[in-house]
Amino acid sequence: MLRKMYDWVIAYSAKPSAPWALAFVSFAESSIFPIPPDVLLVPMSLARPDRAWRYALIATIASVLGGLLGYAIGALLYESVGKFLINLYGYGNKVDAFRAAYAHYGHWVILLKGLTPIPYKLVTITSGFAEYNLGWFIVLSIITRGARFYILAALLHYFGPAAREFIEKRLGLVTLGLLAVVVLGLVAAAYLI
Repeated sequence: MLRKMYDWVIAYSAKPSAPWALAFVSFAESSIFPIPPDVLLVPMSLARPDRAWRYALIATIASVLGGLLGYAIGALLYESVGKFLINLYGYGNKVDAFRAAYAHYGHWVILLKGLTPIPYKLVTITSGFAEYNLGWFIVLSIITRGARFYILAALLHYFGPAAREFIEKRLGLVTLGLLAVVVLGLVAAAYLI
């Protein structure tokens, strides 16, 4: 089943609608959706290493725009939508500590958590809730999300064929490793927030 999904995403990468799907997932992941854009960005960049930079730009712009939606949810709808989303991911009892961290380390929180597998929506919603400066939020989001996606694009652009061969030979192991990174990121978030 994993191989079929991988083959489907690789084949889908050649379609004209693939960049739109990447944009949608990147946007939604920054505010409400649990799946990171890497799920599309990696296979799309492996299928077309010559377009890896373009895909990173799409993911960055869409992620920052989605982050603005997350910020708005935190600033305007925290009691209804924001609290629901934070509780859905199991971070409800950590929000006050996270908000207090913004008083001292807001810029570092955005920069560090935007690069990690910790759900970025947690950062965006809490930034709005904590009334973090919107201008700085946008600048830091561009830096951190851009760095994350462009580093990945650089690796896939330069090592794409070798990486694709490695991944295709060891798809199960690579998937397990990525899953472990995501789980460790969520566990780290639970303890660090």
